[in-house]
Amino acid sequence: LGAELQPEPVVLRGDQSALTHALVNLVQNALDFTPRGGEVRVAVRVDRAAGVAELSVTDTGTGIPPEDLPHIFERFYRGHNRRAAEQARGRARGAGGAGLGLSIVQQAVEGLGGRVTVASTPGQGSRFTLHLPLPPAPPKAAAGAPTGSPSRRPARPGRPDRPG
Repeated sequence: LGAELQPEPVVLRGDQSALTHALVNLVQNALDFTPRGGEVRVAVRVDRAAGVAELSVTDTGTGIPPEDLPHIFERFYRGHNRRAAEQARGRARGAGGAGLGLSIVQQAVEGLGGRVTVASTPGQGSRFTLHLPLPPAPPKAAAGAPTGSPSRRPARPGRPDRPG
């Protein structure tokens, strides 16, 4: 498991639990569909001009057949590669998920105002990318304008409830 992160912190607004759940789901799927010796990478890229952060999970796993791609975000859909992935990971048939994971990912990301895209090649792997809106940049102060909160004189002795 590898990571490519931005050198600066990325601030997003929204439900932290939903975003965490979406990322964990994508990483778990990537691990499930990648045979031993394969690679799973998580990357974060920010495009400030477009106002978007992109969080992607890429694997060198089984990939998704083209006929499955239009359906992978549907609830309870289990693609054709699930059985192959279960065998590759040494799981008993039917031990995989219920087909809810990617629909939950999509719902969580859309709830944050974003979208999910996928690119996949059978036998080579997949890349799922969460495109999430960045919060608006704070307004820049005009040159010479005070920054921070306005100053306040200390209260007069004997009258702590009134400014001086």
